[in-house]
Amino acid sequence: MRAVAQDGFGGPEVLGVVEVERPEPGPAEVLVRVRAAGVNPTDSWHRATGGLAGEPVRLGWDVSGVVEAVGIGVTTLAPGDEVFGMPRHPVPAGTYAEYVTSPARHLVRKPAALSHVQAAALPLAALTAWQALVDTAGVRSGQRVLVHAAAGGVGHLAVQIAKARGAYVIGTARAVHHEFLRGLGADELVDYTAVDFESAVEPVDVVVDAVGGEYGPRSLRVLRPGGIVVSLASPAEARLAEAARPLGVRAVFMAVEADQAGMREIAALVEAGRLWPEVAAVLPLELAGEAHELSDGRRTRGKIVLTVDE
Repeated sequence: MRAVAQDGFGGPEVLGVVEVERPEPGPAEVLVRVRAAGVNPTDSWHRATGGLAGEPVRLGWDVSGVVEAVGIGVTTLAPGDEVFGMPRHPVPAGTYAEYVTSPARHLVRKPAALSHVQAAALPLAALTAWQALVDTAGVRSGQRVLVHAAAGGVGHLAVQIAKARGAYVIGTARAVHHEFLRGLGADELVDYTAVDFESAVEPVDVVVDAVGGEYGPRSLRVLRPGGIVVSLASPAEARLAEAARPLGVRAVFMAVEADQAGMREIAALVEAGRLWPEVAAVLPLELAGEAHELSDGRRTRGKIVLTVDE
């Protein structure tokens, strides 16, 4: 089968398509014929540094496709089922390929309303938003939520999930994205290129920060007592916890995990018309390097997706 591999660490130019053995599903696993694979910032980090493994890995976690075969003990899926999910994260999954194996319970059935491209744009980003807002921050109706980089892959989904939970949602984004974000339900928007968000935003209960750097300390200043900043940018942001305590607020770093229960909630939101992915660009598997160039620029709205030919 064809798969994207890297011949070392570096920029997008290290990526190329190679021929490798098709995997076989082990016990409690399924083999998925990949129709589309999402591209995420973590893919670029692994490409450039080797990530947690410290060595070249088979890239890709987001997948949407069709179950080709099932391993021993699988009872929830069958060949022919259309599925999507984020297998194995943070262990390398290798979804930039024609086939991938996955634990059966890391996948759920694809909502009929979504194409494979749209479905592949959801898992990692939507699970990140869900786990940050719901599992970590416990967002509830009436709370005020600030989402940084609101037009980005995680951000535009976090806006929709927070709204579905009944929150008042504020987003930071360039002015060109404001109309798009209002269409997703954002109640208030701040152009971070024109004004400091902390001077423009009334106190909030939750901040979702996918930017990092100075945004973490600045976000502490806009929290209500008992509020929380959930940082998605870097484990180094964990130091914010020390700065937060004297202020009567919290700050945590969160890493997304494979989560079938969360994927079911995401699928339910899609089916209810409460969640929809924005796809910025669609490229064939052979142009994975170009997809990474777009992703590395951090200026796309929504997600970038690779497609795999029949």
